[in-house]
Amino acid sequence: MELELNNTIKENVMVLFNYLHTHAEISMKETQTTAFIKKKLEEIGYRTQTFDDCPGVIGEIGSGKPVVSLRADMDALWQKVHGKLQANHSCGHDAHMSMVLGAAMLLKEQSESLDGTVRLVFQPAEEIGRGALELSRRGVLDDADYFYGVHVRPIEETQDGHARPAILHGACGTIRGVIDGEDAHGARPHLGTNAIEVAASIVHALGHLHVNPMIPSSVKMTNLHAGSATNIIPGHAEFSLDVRAQNNEVMSELKKKIRQVVQGIASSYGVSIHLDDAHGSPAAVSDPKAIALMSEAIKAVLGEENCDPASQSSGGDDFHQYAIRTPELKSTMLGLGCDLKPGLHHPYMTFNHEAMYSGTLILATAVIKTFEEISKTTAEKH
Repeated sequence: MELELNNTIKENVMVLFNYLHTHAEISMKETQTTAFIKKKLEEIGYRTQTFDDCPGVIGEIGSGKPVVSLRADMDALWQKVHGKLQANHSCGHDAHMSMVLGAAMLLKEQSESLDGTVRLVFQPAEEIGRGALELSRRGVLDDADYFYGVHVRPIEETQDGHARPAILHGACGTIRGVIDGEDAHGARPHLGTNAIEVAASIVHALGHLHVNPMIPSSVKMTNLHAGSATNIIPGHAEFSLDVRAQNNEVMSELKKKIRQVVQGIASSYGVSIHLDDAHGSPAAVSDPKAIALMSEAIKAVLGEENCDPASQSSGGDDFHQYAIRTPELKSTMLGLGCDLKPGLHHPYMTFNHEAMYSGTLILATAVIKTFEEISKTTAEKH
């Protein structure tokens, strides 16, 4: 079945993008975005579900098995843009929502020929690695068979007009630390412990932390807050570590070694250091069948010559939490080339907005091809 994107859907995708881009909301605060998407889904003809204690919305058409699902992340980043701190869609989540809503329109037009359920997952809080866990705990994909995500890609990774059937993200995590010691007078450093010196020792020690050099990984301190006056030696400090590894095994090893290093430093200085490493996203768990179906969709829309291989990324995405928590789920994430520059998370990130038309068509085509493949496989078994 060949799909086409008519001018009405193209116009709708662009209108949706312009609204979502100018009404950005940060992680776990996506209440207006949730209400907006719920209304749009119901106008298209989808059943919807929302949650009293968590942003996000689920849309469905059809019934029964199989269940084929698309995901869009909803949250923006808090950034300084033109001198003003504000919620800013510099990671493309506004585009992801617009493409999935565009795919929702296309799939509704084909709903009579789909034997099963199309489920759309609009997820909060990807940027803090929390949203996928929140929705997974609510069982939104417990009965799903296939699950597809999408992410716009930087120009250095994927050219405009090209796409990749999988983004093999690495694992990423944030470790938040609190150093608890005693303040001291600036003239009496022997009566306290300087938390800044403790933090400096942590930075130095982390530079000598080693894991398998064949697996890309990194650990670095990304913020440090200590002190209230120039003549007080601070005993208290709060810091964050950004931790990354290309696979989940090395990430586990890194976290273990970080704890050993930090506790050793705490002991040597005679202070307490509490670590919280509950925030992060696992490395990609992509299914070969899902990747193959996404490849077929890309080739159908962009041509075989514009379907690039799956790509590794040092970035992370909590999309992969779903497959880890539901092992039978077959999933992959479309990487969409769109002339994105100067880079993701840059406050002035731009991309070719018309690439959203291709992304919309690829996502809808992947869903259609998945239903066709499941139907064919079922028929062959019988």
